[in-house]
Amino acid sequence: MASHNAEQMILRDPALFYWILIPITVVMVLTGILRHYATVLMTTLPKPATSLAEYRERLALLRGMNLRTNASAVLTPRSLASRKSYLTSAYHSGAFLKDPNARGQGAPNPMTDPAGMDAMMAMMKGNMAMMIPQTLIMGWINAFFSGFVILKLPFPLTIRFKSMLQSGVMTRDLDVRWVSSLSWYFLNLFGLQPVFGFILGSDNSAGQILQQMGPMNPTATVNPFGPGQDPDKMFLAEAENLEVMEYYCIFDGIEERLLQRLSSP
Repeated sequence: MASHNAEQMILRDPALFYWILIPITVVMVLTGILRHYATVLMTTLPKPATSLAEYRERLALLRGMNLRTNASAVLTPRSLASRKSYLTSAYHSGAFLKDPNARGQGAPNPMTDPAGMDAMMAMMKGNMAMMIPQTLIMGWINAFFSGFVILKLPFPLTIRFKSMLQSGVMTRDLDVRWVSSLSWYFLNLFGLQPVFGFILGSDNSAGQILQQMGPMNPTATVNPFGPGQDPDKMFLAEAENLEVMEYYCIFDGIEERLLQRLSSP
């Protein structure tokens, strides 16, 4: 019986490295670049405000967000208290709403709202640009490269990585460090983010994970109110955030922090 400490060797054709590993990697990189430019072409700019009241409504919410984010850097406690009092009272009274008479009626139906339909169409385009290329690539790999073991990782791994690295060829006795062609596809799917960032920049649409996350910062868009959202409820939520906000200046304790940094080796 062979020793368990002996390194497992598999006789495989060296051409697999050139005819499977490199083509899959190149196709994944090119597909990500094409997905980025296709997403850029299909992206529609948000519609601007149609009236001064609507424009004021959008900026009023962004004003509260910016106050919570940047107040501790530039404002004194008295200035922060006055701004908090003004914004919270205006949020509660509905002074910034473009249509105060519609307060309490709830958000409009996104199926009848033109802005909601545009947002749903943009989401559908993004999903199509993400799912169709990946489905085609997976079908191509399953049709031509299924069942191949293409490389061996140079570092040890636990048995929990076996299902992730040996999709399609997983056997009980195969060393966990061997990687199948289908698993190499999944590794590239989640591991090419730095490559796309180097080629296309940090703000790109080529990455799978970035498209799933979507825009996380509400201040990054022109319109902070998404489809199906009630502006009055968002104002009340922002008023609560401002009420529980505590003042903190970035210069508090700066002497102790500076001395601690200078004294540390």
